[in-house]
Amino acid sequence: MKLFNVFVLALSCIGICSSDSFKCTTKPAKIPKEWRDMVVPCIKILEAQVKVEIQAAMTYLAMGAHFARDTVNRPGFSMFFIKSANEERMHAIKVIEYLLMRGQLTSDVSNLLKFPLPSIGTQWENGVHALTDALQLETQVTRNIREIIETCETPKDIPFNDYHLVDYLTGEFLEEQYTGQRDLAGKISTLGKMMESHGPLGEFLYDKKLLNGEI
Repeated sequence: MKLFNVFVLALSCIGICSSDSFKCTTKPAKIPKEWRDMVVPCIKILEAQVKVEIQAAMTYLAMGAHFARDTVNRPGFSMFFIKSANEERMHAIKVIEYLLMRGQLTSDVSNLLKFPLPSIGTQWENGVHALTDALQLETQVTRNIREIIETCETPKDIPFNDYHLVDYLTGEFLEEQYTGQRDLAGKISTLGKMMESHGPLGEFLYDKKLLNGEI
């Protein structure tokens, strides 16, 4: 029993020590740095994109929670926005994975962990309002990605074109952004017409179609 108590105490001490810092105390290996060829302006703006994606995820989570409330009860909209939140979270993970692949985030990642970030809103009048906010949010995210591409393609005062990152963002992110924006615009159009003709009943029917994956 005494041996068990000593073991528990040792584990507690280790836990307390490890919780004090996220930084690794192991001496790093001597690895050549020439392969890390990303320039500082490109690194900084790409790191900032992680927070943009997480904030978008937080906003979609807020939308999903709003439509799941008993006083709103639109499970189709809730499911759609929760799924959108997961997609934005995966975008943040992809950006982090890319930075790691290029040899970044090796010293201190605490700047990427200063969360939670607030959502853009917490309540929405109806489905059209929420979808409109979502479209505006995605449009801003697209602008941010285009800004990253411009910065990394022609960094100011630095003759370096990061072809690989530009190609990655163009193919992996922009394609999905533009497709998603078109989908949201179509949803706003359809739902707006249904609500104009049938009022709240139109939103109820649209929610059912969302829930069943028909639109």
